[in-house]
Amino acid sequence: MKKTIAMGVCAALACVSAGQDNIGHQRHFHRHGQPHETVPADATRFMTNRGSGADLSLPKEDDAFFFVVFGDRTGGPAEGVSVLADAVRDTNLLEPDFVMTVGDLVQGYNQTEAWMEQMREYKGIMGQLLCPWFPVAGNHDIYWRGEGPKPAGEHESSYEMHFGPLWYGFKHKNCGFIALYSDEGNPATGEKNFNKAECNLMSAEQLGWLKQTLAEFKELDHVFLFLHHPRWIGGNYGNTWEPVHQVLVEAGNVTAVFGGHIHNMRSDPRDGIEYVSLATVGGAQPGTVPEAGYLHQFHIVTVRKGQIAMAAVPVGEVMDVREITGELSRETVKLAQMKPAIAGGVTISADGSGGGEVRATLKNPTSRAIEVVFAPESPDNWWTYLPDHAHAVIEPGVERAFVFRIDRLGGVINDRFRPADLVVSMDYLAAGHRYAIPEQRVMVPMEISLSAPGRPERESVLALDGKTGHLELRADQVSVKEGPLTVECWMRAEKFGDRVGLLTKTENSEYGIFVSKGRPTFSVHLNGRYVEVGGRDGDLKSGQWYHMAGVFDGREVRLYVDGALVEAKAGSGKRTMNALPLMIGADVTGEGGMISPFEGRMDGVRISETARYAGVSFRPVRRLESDGDTVLLLNFDGQVGPWVYDESGRGAHPMMGVGARLVEE
Repeated sequence: MKKTIAMGVCAALACVSAGQDNIGHQRHFHRHGQPHETVPADATRFMTNRGSGADLSLPKEDDAFFFVVFGDRTGGPAEGVSVLADAVRDTNLLEPDFVMTVGDLVQGYNQTEAWMEQMREYKGIMGQLLCPWFPVAGNHDIYWRGEGPKPAGEHESSYEMHFGPLWYGFKHKNCGFIALYSDEGNPATGEKNFNKAECNLMSAEQLGWLKQTLAEFKELDHVFLFLHHPRWIGGNYGNTWEPVHQVLVEAGNVTAVFGGHIHNMRSDPRDGIEYVSLATVGGAQPGTVPEAGYLHQFHIVTVRKGQIAMAAVPVGEVMDVREITGELSRETVKLAQMKPAIAGGVTISADGSGGGEVRATLKNPTSRAIEVVFAPESPDNWWTYLPDHAHAVIEPGVERAFVFRIDRLGGVINDRFRPADLVVSMDYLAAGHRYAIPEQRVMVPMEISLSAPGRPERESVLALDGKTGHLELRADQVSVKEGPLTVECWMRAEKFGDRVGLLTKTENSEYGIFVSKGRPTFSVHLNGRYVEVGGRDGDLKSGQWYHMAGVFDGREVRLYVDGALVEAKAGSGKRTMNALPLMIGADVTGEGGMISPFEGRMDGVRISETARYAGVSFRPVRRLESDGDTVLLLNFDGQVGPWVYDESGRGAHPMMGVGARLVEE
């Protein structure tokens, strides 16, 4: 972590000193104008009761102006500084009067030395703006993590020394700008935790200062507020914003309030005040529905005496801030996460021929019409489809079914065999704009007759690249009846990341083995909660083979490594089931996707409907065998076409994908 940050700081400072381009920037290489003139802050335009801190120069006043607002920079990968650099360059093309932020400037959650490196990196990039910029403190900027007791206020003193006061205000062109601090913490205990409503109260000191400042700003045309946490959306924030909202309404000239933290855009106007949440400029970005505000972007706010205009700017586009309502955000996410119900499927014989009827059903869960296109597709041109696509506009609440006859000509099953997919394209038909939902590909259910590959002369194992490589099986292919369970495999990691799934079906349900940071863990979801057993960080070493076994016998959950009991805990009750796929070499998301991949080699993957191991130790065998309790057994002896052969006799043959291959061991 420190090495990555240090390299980023050097790159940023080199760019500043040499006048070269920003980190990772690939556009706008032409020259910009000269930096804008600024003036020192004085008591007539700048106010705070926080005492001394970093000097914040103010923009020179003129008649007309617009400003830019940046969202969160942190919470994502280290490459986020490149996104920030691009935002700085794009903003310099626009030359606003100044830039405001809404917090989470540095990664934080660390000790002072690392925090200082990240601060210098951020300021080094922001220092290339032609205009002044103003900070707002977020939880990443303030929360301290490390050995020993937390310092008073955590990183508050460092923040004020290097960024500026925790709260402050200034005037510009007959408008007022107020930066608030939304991580003061629990007023009784000092605990900082944005997930607890009692930690999201504004202190009497800050609220009193806000009232005083609003009184001083009462003759201004507009007042704008900036803070990190959008407390007005409720949820874990509770109703803590209501007293502040009433103060803003009573002021009479508060035009807009800007927040961040949630990493997606939304507009929630109330009582004549625009409440606006920004997405990210380099922070963790799921990209769930980019056109509905899940993207890297910044806001442009144009100010006139009687009105304001707001636009969101991603690369090459302008988005309407007010159009991304909470309803639109929720509904497009529903569409992105929704999968069609698939019935039927195809049956393929050993020579590759066969077919069947597939019925895909989709119900529109939103308040707007959606346009849907289903199209069967495969890079294997031996498939035929009737019809070749189906198209419909589905009104709100209406369910539609699409039926396809899918067949494959006979020949041979080899490594060029590819399954058929149903490609699903959807548009959310909002007023005046179509929001394209990311395309989905759903593999047509397939039952296939395979002949077992011959056992190789040298041991063959599964190699995964730690990026995209993994195997997965549908829930119905690895259904384990209620009761005892054993999940096991052999594994050898190339390295261990912070979060690594090995054999998982976990998402507030089912079971999973993880090896995050070299710490072996096994968990089973029983009676609504996980019972987890495991070792310590670093117990597992890279480059070494281990046998991993998680056991649930109906009374106890146990984890064994190389046959030795690591930990056992009492656990009983019903296992919580799910319809998600089993991931081999990764973890599974709530939408059935793959995250937290494993990099290394695996062998002897077996899932059983019995508790195979008991006591404090046993001797693991290198090659696992199948019996009547075996649900899945993969010894990775070889491929049959694109499949790995399942020796359980249940036909749960996983398909090899990108980043996964069989190699000699």
